[in-house]
Amino acid sequence: MRIRHYTPADLDALRRLHAAQGFGYPFPDLESPLFISKLVLEEADNDAPEVDGRIGRELTSQGSPAEPRGAEYPHQSTRPSANSPHIVMAVLLRLTAEAYLLHDASAGTPRQRWQNLLALHEAARQDAAARGLDDVQAFLPPRVARAFGRRLARLGWRQDPWPCFSKTVSD
Repeated sequence: MRIRHYTPADLDALRRLHAAQGFGYPFPDLESPLFISKLVLEEADNDAPEVDGRIGRELTSQGSPAEPRGAEYPHQSTRPSANSPHIVMAVLLRLTAEAYLLHDASAGTPRQRWQNLLALHEAARQDAAARGLDDVQAFLPPRVARAFGRRLARLGWRQDPWPCFSKTVSD
């Protein structure tokens, strides 16, 4: 097993992995600058050394780092022969934005607050688009999720049916 950075030669293999999963979302645009990390895991049929945690650095049987193997293995459109590495997994990290709304709940009438939200919402949408963002996420506190979620839905937001998990990466 070897973990390395994605190269454009890997595209067909990743498209096949994506299609085989059958999750129903379109294949992502890996040329987008929003993809800030693209890692692939490749294996040869009889290749299973441990990886020392550094991308592209394998461990020899004695536990010392082996010479890294770069992208010297051209991607093949069919499954590679024995001992030839093939991609079995990939992780793609895409930037997204998390929205925070701060407001004074006592400022103005409910109608004025709604009008203010509409104006600020459109300005934020335009600003996010100008910065090249594809989407924005909003995590609603449970106590306001139902009522405020309906308002967001009126503005075109949708509640994704896929459960969201988060991980702090500094741990």
